[in-house]
Amino acid sequence: MITKGGKNKWALFLMVLAGIVAGGYVGMFAGNLPYMGWLNFGADFGIDPPFAVNLGVIAMSVGLNIRFTIAGVLGMLTAVLLYRRL
Repeated sequence: MITKGGKNKWALFLMVLAGIVAGGYVGMFAGNLPYMGWLNFGADFGIDPPFAVNLGVIAMSVGLNIRFTIAGVLGMLTAVLLYRRL
């Protein structure tokens, strides 16, 4: 899908996803440093414990956890700004 401006929405989605992942790693590693713990501040959302179904023959469990941190949001914003510049 290409928008009016000639930019691809999938590229934006992948860049935002990469920004969130990169920001999460930055927050995880920098959060242990003095005065940088605020980067790892955030909240967890999801299903905990996972939803489980056991039908005797098939057993299935489904779970989803999402962690929003300040570093992840900063990474996402950086990715959007980089996308707009390209």
